[in-house]
Amino acid sequence: FESNFAFDRHGTIWTDSFSTDPKIYKENFWQKKFNLVSNSSLENVWERHFEDSAQLFEYIPEDAENLIDFGSGAGFPAMVIAIIANEKTPYLKVTMVESIKKKTLYLNEVAVKTGVNVEIKNDRIENLPLKKYDVITSRAMASLVDLLKYAYPFCSERTVCLFPKGKNYSLELAEAHKKWRFKCSIEQSKVSEEGKILIITDIKKKKEKRNAKNFSRS
Repeated sequence: FESNFAFDRHGTIWTDSFSTDPKIYKENFWQKKFNLVSNSSLENVWERHFEDSAQLFEYIPEDAENLIDFGSGAGFPAMVIAIIANEKTPYLKVTMVESIKKKTLYLNEVAVKTGVNVEIKNDRIENLPLKKYDVITSRAMASLVDLLKYAYPFCSERTVCLFPKGKNYSLELAEAHKKWRFKCSIEQSKVSEEGKILIITDIKKKKEKRNAKNFSRS
């Protein structure tokens, strides 16, 4: 898993040492033992996972110093972002949160081999000490309404949330707007016609409406 990514602002990604052959993943010890990504996605692993993750780097503010990723799994998108940042913005520290220990063991091995600036936490989001982050990412972990709930305590006024979503993104936005106020711009995925990237800022809780109660006199 040794790689040298490069990325330009037009969405071009290339590598001089990373094999895109899906057989590499099928035969990889970690994939065989722990099924890090679904086997059905291995035939198109480069586009499905790596390019899909790498495109998020374009939307990270250049002055961002820290990023937290929820539910990091096999490292998408956070490890890919960290590898790119290692060359482009080495001052960006990436924190990866994954509750399943076997996946964090894998992530630690990748981090050592790639020499990236990451911190890997084997914990649940709810248990993390509160800290404000410049960027929050999460891919294929939860619905948008739940992602906003997880992200809110870690947001400052300048925080940018990057959440890739699929064809049902508009339904998720409608549901999230029932409980949250936020600004959202929607970018088209460069690797999927149905995919969208939700760029969310300024998250605020909506006040709950109290139902008026009629009290009858005895």
